[in-house]
Amino acid sequence: MPALVRRLAAAALLLAPLAAGASPAAPDNLAQALSQAAPRANPKVLALASRALACVQRSMPANTLSVIDYSLPSTTPRLWVFQLGQQPRLLFHERVAHGRNSGDNMATRFSNQPGSLMSSLGTFVTDGTYTGHNGYSLRLKGVDGRFNDRAEERAIVIHGANYVSEAFAQSQGRLGRSWGCPAVRAGVAHKLIDAIADRSVVFAYYPDPAWLQASKLLGDCSGGEALSSR
Repeated sequence: MPALVRRLAAAALLLAPLAAGASPAAPDNLAQALSQAAPRANPKVLALASRALACVQRSMPANTLSVIDYSLPSTTPRLWVFQLGQQPRLLFHERVAHGRNSGDNMATRFSNQPGSLMSSLGTFVTDGTYTGHNGYSLRLKGVDGRFNDRAEERAIVIHGANYVSEAFAQSQGRLGRSWGCPAVRAGVAHKLIDAIADRSVVFAYYPDPAWLQASKLLGDCSGGEALSSR
């Protein structure tokens, strides 16, 4: 009975409406504010991220939004982390690695399958920290259906890695690659993870036609499906 009570309480928390005064900004307004905070980011990508965030916020308030633009080369900083609020501000702008089988310097292939060693697209919510094989890490729960709903099974997490560095990029012409995790430079990992560990959304973009057309979080997310992973 105690376990059942805990599960019911957790479900109620996810499905509860936002508290008074915590209403999220309209996606268009938020996208404009994010573009002002990060003028080097693609405004179209920020607009999609804002739309996905609004879907998640139907069920869960979010404190931060992280945007990964996998259409950029790995040698370019392509991760933006925003503190949300009345006036969003940019917390981090960093390089981030993609999966070994997603590509070389450019990521072009994505998968949700265990063992693929590829990155996944779509919207994730953060799901707790731990210390493991890759040090201090942050679990990601995929909430974008068949595009990333096996992230937990695949152990897709944010972690630090020595192969994410300016020196590595210059010597190899690309960053090192992960087994599918969005790895960041070791020197910033702990601070970045702490900043986004609680009630945070991570949005991973690539102009993949199937995902852009089929993702529920980029379309009509009515019906309380935003946090449904299957």
